[in-house]
Amino acid sequence: MARLEVIASPTALTGEARDIAERIVDTRKSLDGPFSVWMHAPEWAERVAHLGTLVRWEGTLDLRSRTLAALQVGRHFRAQYVWGIQGVIAEERSIARATVDAIRDERYDHIPEADRQIVEFTRQLLSNHRVEDGLATAMLERFGADEYVQLTTCIGYYAMLAMTVNAAELEPDPRHEALDE
Repeated sequence: MARLEVIASPTALTGEARDIAERIVDTRKSLDGPFSVWMHAPEWAERVAHLGTLVRWEGTLDLRSRTLAALQVGRHFRAQYVWGIQGVIAEERSIARATVDAIRDERYDHIPEADRQIVEFTRQLLSNHRVEDGLATAMLERFGADEYVQLTTCIGYYAMLAMTVNAAELEPDPRHEALDE
């Protein structure tokens, strides 16, 4: 059960909070997931929504890399909501089921090399709070400085999202795959 009331509709709010919620719904179509929590702090929700748009849809970093990073973040934090929705997105982005399963089971040697590099970068950053020199160099060569920063920011965004849903104990969508506890 969620620790905070889930705010799923702008109609549950008044004044500026309602205006913010309506603007978020205009761009995101709903107040689902972490936004149902962030709406307890409407100004923060609005600013996070802007960052989320940038992280999820804008910039030059390919969507596959973003999704692989988000999956590893969800796995790292055991964030059921993040894991479930990213599993659906992974399928839409043609990430092999075997790769998703390998991330879930932490069998990283079962992931194709190009994908494994992104997952390992994410894993090291979250687990060690830094990345080994060899991997950092390889990622910079592969992506360049701009996309290296975009990927790092993507990881930070999804970590913030994972911590939010975990702190609120937000229930995942029951239609989505869950991680074993």
